[in-house]
Amino acid sequence: TLSRSEHPLGHAIAAHARRTAGEDGLPAVTGFRATAGHGVSGTVEGHGVEVVTPVGTELPTALRTARERADEDARTAVLVRVDGVPAALVEVTDLVRPGSYRAVDRLRRLGVRPVLATGDRAAVARTVAGDLGIAEVHARCTPQDKAELVRRLRAEGRRVAVVGDGVNDAAALAGADLGIAMGTGTDVAIGAADVTLVRGDIEALADAVRLARHTLGTIRANLAWAFGYNAVTMPLAMVGLLNPMVAAVAMSLSSVLVVANSLRLRNWQPAPARRPRSRTRTAVRSVT
Repeated sequence: TLSRSEHPLGHAIAAHARRTAGEDGLPAVTGFRATAGHGVSGTVEGHGVEVVTPVGTELPTALRTARERADEDARTAVLVRVDGVPAALVEVTDLVRPGSYRAVDRLRRLGVRPVLATGDRAAVARTVAGDLGIAEVHARCTPQDKAELVRRLRAEGRRVAVVGDGVNDAAALAGADLGIAMGTGTDVAIGAADVTLVRGDIEALADAVRLARHTLGTIRANLAWAFGYNAVTMPLAMVGLLNPMVAAVAMSLSSVLVVANSLRLRNWQPAPARRPRSRTRTAVRSVT
């Protein structure tokens, strides 16, 4: 069922299933349906299969023990139901990419306050946030919770940028001052964002901030130069202290200087791209 999911965890679990299936491949799925913040469902070989969060579900002893073990290890547990009966528990561990800490640290040095909002449990979220040095964490967030967090921060007068790659991030991306989607994310996230990081590298976030600030600085310098130049030369030309031919040349030089200053942006270079690494692994335990 997860082979058609656009959620990053769904991709990880589907990849694990494909490796396990080998040459036989995965069975076809019909009636696929995804519910944001809850899970996916469909029909596989005549059986109704659901892959959902295990919240509020009574589990058999073996699966309950597996879930408790996942909680202790700060892993995310995903429940698989077949024909409405709990059949398996999938544990997904978030592995922080080597460049993620550097990316967060670079953003912090640029004056950006990082906030982690995730649908994972609090224990998992705190573990990842601790690895990245992020102080503010919001766990168990639904898509609506993420969008509400963005609205609240904006109401406090903050300028909010949201970085996301999944369907559950689309509402928050659309509601932020700046939505940034990873190039490896879902089409829904990319469509809702203002900027897409084609490299799919989290470290490109700091490069995007630096380029935006460099561009804004160039625009301000051009405006200051143009207004200042005209404020000085136009009165001189109006009172006859500046020869018309000289004034025409001066105006042309002003335009050339503005263009030349803008062309300096072409010399700006981002940090070298790094090959993105996998950030999730899966372990499956099932009861028959």
